[in-house]
Amino acid sequence: MRDQWTRLSDQQLLNQCSVDTYRASGPGGQKRNKTSSAVRLRHGPSGLIVIAEESRSQHENKARALRRLRKQLFLKIRQPFPPEDPAAVELLESLRSRNWKLRPKEADFWPTVGICLDALAVHEGRLREAAVALGTSTARLVELLASEPKVWEQANHLRRQFGHKPLKAAD
Repeated sequence: MRDQWTRLSDQQLLNQCSVDTYRASGPGGQKRNKTSSAVRLRHGPSGLIVIAEESRSQHENKARALRRLRKQLFLKIRQPFPPEDPAAVELLESLRSRNWKLRPKEADFWPTVGICLDALAVHEGRLREAAVALGTSTARLVELLASEPKVWEQANHLRRQFGHKPLKAAD
């Protein structure tokens, strides 16, 4: 299901959400409190909720909330592994050819994270087995998981679910 949701256009994904707007509290003075610019999206099919209230523009906050929802779908929603989707298989092949070098700002980062977390879940939180299934080393998998704090947190959440100790952050 995750792949179907993340491939939707912004408008199609937004149509699956209930949208709440409200006045954000906190610093920003009078102008911030005069308009209902904060946005909360509730994605009905997945149950995920995201908010954005940084901007005084409701339009900007809605776009920001949609980006956050897509990230949350990759972080929280698990799919079968190995991926059957040709695009996901191609993504892994591309990553292998790049020697598993991927930064969080790159477009392929979140879809790749989703696949890696799927592998970790299928292998009950065991890094070595997940890395082998993904065609990489444990060190490279850990490096990718550690490149974004939310990914690291989710990987440790999965490990705890299966009774493993959390991964330690590199100093």
